[in-house]
Formats: sequence, structure tokens, C-alpha cells
Amino acid sequence: MPKISSSKAYALLIACGLFALASAGSCSSATQYQCPLCGGITVSSCQECDGYLNVDEKNAICFDRKLFGSHEFLDHDNHYPFLGIDIAAAIVWFLAAGIATACGVGGGGIYVPLGIILLRFSSKPSTGLSQASIFGASVGGLILNLRNNHPDTKIRDTVGKRDKDLKVIPYESGKSKAEVAKDEQQYLESDNGEHKFYTRPLIDYDMALFLAPMEMAGAVFGVIIQKLMPNWLFLSLAGVILGLTSWKTYQKFFSSYKKDKENIEKQKLVEKKASMKSPDDSMQGEVVEKEDEDLSYGGDQENQMMDNDSTISFDEKKDLAEKDENTIILDDDEQKLEKRRKLLEEDARQYPFEKIFYMFVLWVGLAVIVFLKGGKGVDSLVGITCKSPWYAVLVAFQFIWLIGVAAIFGLKLLKRHQVKLQCNYPFHENDVLWDSSKLRFYASVTFVAGIVAGLVGIGGGMVLGPLMLVMNIHPRVSSATTATMVVLTSSSVAIIYVTSGLVPWEYAVFFFSVCFVGAYIGKRYIDAYVKKTGMASVLIGILATIIAFATIGCFIIVLLNLSKADWCFDGFKPFCVVKDKDELNCPDVTTQELSPSEMFPF
Repeated sequence: MPKISSSKAYALLIACGLFALASAGSCSSATQYQCPLCGGITVSSCQECDGYLNVDEKNAICFDRKLFGSHEFLDHDNHYPFLGIDIAAAIVWFLAAGIATACGVGGGGIYVPLGIILLRFSSKPSTGLSQASIFGASVGGLILNLRNNHPDTKIRDTVGKRDKDLKVIPYESGKSKAEVAKDEQQYLESDNGEHKFYTRPLIDYDMALFLAPMEMAGAVFGVIIQKLMPNWLFLSLAGVILGLTSWKTYQKFFSSYKKDKENIEKQKLVEKKASMKSPDDSMQGEVVEKEDEDLSYGGDQENQMMDNDSTISFDEKKDLAEKDENTIILDDDEQKLEKRRKLLEEDARQYPFEKIFYMFVLWVGLAVIVFLKGGKGVDSLVGITCKSPWYAVLVAFQFIWLIGVAAIFGLKLLKRHQVKLQCNYPFHENDVLWDSSKLRFYASVTFVAGIVAGLVGIGGGMVLGPLMLVMNIHPRVSSATTATMVVLTSSSVAIIYVTSGLVPWEYAVFFFSVCFVGAYIGKRYIDAYVKKTGMASVLIGILATIIAFATIGCFIIVLLNLSKADWCFDGFKPFCVVKDKDELNCPDVTTQELSPSEMFPF
């Protein structure tokens, strides 16, 4: 029977306790806020006070404001210093966007708490502003990611030495810079100069097209469950889950940081030894390089002997060719080489337009469904409510669309991987070797990760980022791929928030722009640092820290909300609640006709 770690056991106990508390909880009273609509009414939440979505908790007032401004009739004594607050928020958003985008997360776990605490938005406008900010940051990161290459910019078309997983052992392993340069020159000059170096885009489009729909489908299911939960419960669960995720990510960071340091020290030692070589050592090194060259280019005698023996199967050849340290040498021929070069050329395209088009189609389908159905607390633009039969139809179609797209591209991914195996494709040490079992496993895990993301109200990047690190994907590729997936989800939700009026458009546009610039500049400098130092583990450490801040933010909001409710723990909510649209209708007067004193008679 598998053992459960102590951290998971504690998290499970806390979750059970929270659900038990929610099952027994019931609150009969709540804070009432003064709303200027209809000459002055009271509402239980400023979300019900259209056009006045900001909250003054101290005086229990719902109010509106413009960017960098204030309402004099409401603020005679300058109790609402919006100019200073908005400037401070812009600086915080700018820095957060650059750091979060470099790690491949949206940053919603930071923006939402700060929007409530710093900008004094209620929860829904704060969430809408967060989505606009994430959209801007992800677009800024996407522009950079589209132009950047894979960390390995010198992929060879030769078979090379393989490890037990058939991944190419890096040619640079154990060599000084001078030896690497010489080896690369020999590679380019061999076979009459027909060899060249290949690379790939930084974004793994195939993985994004497969995992993104599964994460979105899970998020849809998570949001459905979330509707039943009181706010304090799902925010507490968010804190527990994010706290556990942060701890696991920090563990990955410490191990990766240690490995990066060891690799740097090994490289320094190799360089030192190379500088101290005697002439005799140099001649011996040339002999070794010649042997490595023959081995790498498929010309060794052992491979030729195995090729001539047609009675030996491919697996037996692999076993016979095993060397020290589980090194494997694969047999090769001209036909496989040509096929391999063709695949490398296809993968080297910086802008694979057909894959970008497929992602656009996925986005369009998702956006149309979101606009029709509504979501994230925003009403449908065509008036469909949860009581309408069309709501169930749209939810079902959303699952069919997302899971269907994931299935199609999962099968394409598996088929292409089989073709690569047949021609000895040079898999990178951080590549995922797809088979049917891994396809099912990662599809299931990603779906569950999406459920967690939708359940606790966070972006998928904070869940998928650590998941990709567990898959041993290179941190830079992981962050670029998850950031691309964030664009798909944040854009449509941000648009529907702004068009529905739940977030002031000037705030949405301003913070979109701030995060766009912040992400572009911040990611550029952080990526340059990682590339220069080789310390990719830095991205993992930053990701763990962002998740830790999001954890703290969740618990701060829970405590603030419970404090307002006199520490009353509300119970589970009904799934579908549709308010009467005529509740706040004023029969004879509109808010535009009211004077300031009439709008705020209290």
C-alpha cells in the first residue's frame, strides 16, 4: 500500500476540517453597504451596486472613481488618495508582471489580493482587473517567447551516444570550451559539409495544444464545484493547496540549484584541466576525439558489424552495443538520416503557422462559449442563466470541444513521436518521450490540475508550471509554454469582464499596458541572466516564491472577510441563484439626474 507523505496527510486533514465546518456553518447576518442607486439603498455587496464597485470598508460605502482621480462630493477630506494608490499599484503590477511572466504564471494569485487590499476593489472587479493584467503580461511574454529559441541551439542530425531512455548524451559533457569548439568544427566539416546545427522554438506548441485544452476542461469542472462553496472555504483550500505546491516547488528548486552549481563547478574543473594539458596529452586527446567522432557519426565498426548481421533484432543490437554508464549506440543508415533531417527542419521552424492557427481556433471556440455561457462570476452576454436549458447544453459542448481538441492533438503527438523513434531522432535530455501510457497519465494529471485551478480560483500556470517541472521539462521551455497557455484562458475572460462593466475600462486598459511593458522588460532581463549564468533553477525559485505570496494573499483575504462577518463561517451555497433584474430598478428617477447630496444622503 503506497505511503502518504506527512505534508499531504496534514493537507488532507485540514481540507476535511474545512468541509466539516462549511457543512455546519450558517450566517444570518452580513455587512450592509450604502449604495447611491435609487436615491440611496443598502446592499449586501458592492457587486450589486452597478457603477459603484469600490468598497470603503470602514464606512460601509460603495463608491466609484476614475483612474488617478477622486470624487470631490464623496471625498472632501481626501480620505481616498487615489493618485498615490494608483501610482503605487502600477509600480507593484509592473514588477510582478515581469517576474511572474518569466516563470510562466499569470500572477493572479498576487493581483487579486492586492486589488482588494491596495486598490479597494470588491472581489469581482479585482478578479476582472487581475484577468486584464494577466492578459497584458502574457501578451508581452508571448512576443518574446515567439522569437526565442530552445536552450539547445546546436542540435545535431547525427545519432550520437544515447542514455538508457534513448536521449542524446550532450556532446559537451566533460569537454572544455576549446574541445567543444573543435568537436563542433569537425561535425560541420564531416560528410562534405552536409551537416549543420538545428534548434527549435522556445514554446513547445505540440505540448500546449495537448495540455491546454485538458487544463481548461478541468478548470470548467472546478468552477462548477466552486459555485457550491462559500468564499472562505475555497480561499482556504486555495491557501492549503498553494502552500503545499510552493513547498514542493521549493524542494525542486533546491535540488535543481545544487545540480546547476555542480555542473558549473565541473565545467570550471574541465577548463582548468584543459589549460594544464601537456603536448602529449593533447595528442592523446585528438585520438580520443577521433574515436568519439566515429562513434557519433555512426561510422564505428561495431555498428557496421551489427548492421551486417540481419539475424539480430533491433533490441538485441541495442543490448550488444551497450557501453559503460548505460551508454547505447543505435544503428543508422542514410534513409533514417534523411528522415531525421526532415523532422529536424520541421521542428526548427520559428513560426509553425499551422500550429499557431490551431491555437487561434481553440481560442475562438473557447471565447465564443465563454461569451454565450458567462463565467468567472460574469453574466452571459446573451442573457443565458444557470436555470436555462441552454446553459447545460453549453457546458456539455464546452467539455466536448476541449477534450475533443486535446484527444486529436494527443494522438497527433503520439503518432509523430513514433515516427521520430523509427529514425533515431536526437531527443534532448529534457524532452518527454511520449507513449500511450504517458499520454493518458499526463492528460489525467493535467485535468486534475485544472480542477484544482478552477476550484480555488487561480490561474493554471501555478499548477501546470510545477507539473511540467516534474515532467523534467527545461524550466525555460516550461515557463514559455505555460505562459502561452495563459494567453488562451485570460484573454477571453478579461474581455467579458470589461464588456460587462464589472471592471472600469480605464483601469483595465492602464494595467493591461503596465503589465505588458513590465512583462516584456522583466522577462527579457531575467531570461538573459539565466542564459548567461546557466542557472535555470532561478526560474524555479521565483515560481515557488510567487506561489508562496499567493498562499499568503489567500489567507489574508479569508481573515479580512471573516473579520467583516464577525467570524461567522457561512455554509454551502445553492448551485444556481438568479436574482430578479427588477430588484434595483428605480421607477421615476435615474442616477444621472441625482445631485451628489441625493446620491449620498447618508
